Amino acid sequence: MPYTYDDQNIFAKILRGEIPNDTVYEDEYALAFRDIQPQAPVHVLVIPKGPYVNHDHFATAATDAEIAGYTRAIGKVCAALGIAPGDDGQGYRTIANSGEHGVQEVPHFHTHILGGRMLGRMLKRAGE
Repeated sequence: MPYTYDDQNIFAKILRGEIPNDTVYEDEYALAFRDIQPQAPVHVLVIPKGPYVNHDHFATAATDAEIAGYTRAIGKVCAALGIAPGDDGQGYRTIANSGEHGVQEVPHFHTHILGGRMLGRMLKRAGE
């Protein structure tokens, strides 16, 4: 499926330094920053530095180095924030919304990392 990347989206502007952010982590592949409308005590967004619209676009078009670097950045952020279960944290949730039905608000692939409290079920089972 062809993807058209909008280089005027807010995350592209953040990557270019046109909009400030509260950076938590940055390397050559990813930028992680605090969400401006946090839904949990810890709410960080991790975005790849490449022009990818959503997760499947990233998974099919990014280089192996970009995919590995992005995935490792998420692990480093969780460890740095003290929420990784293996680091005596209580755990976290990652969410990557894609498209209209996934309620993706910014057309630049990003992963939400949420933690710092019990989050409850993400979705209710049918009939609940």
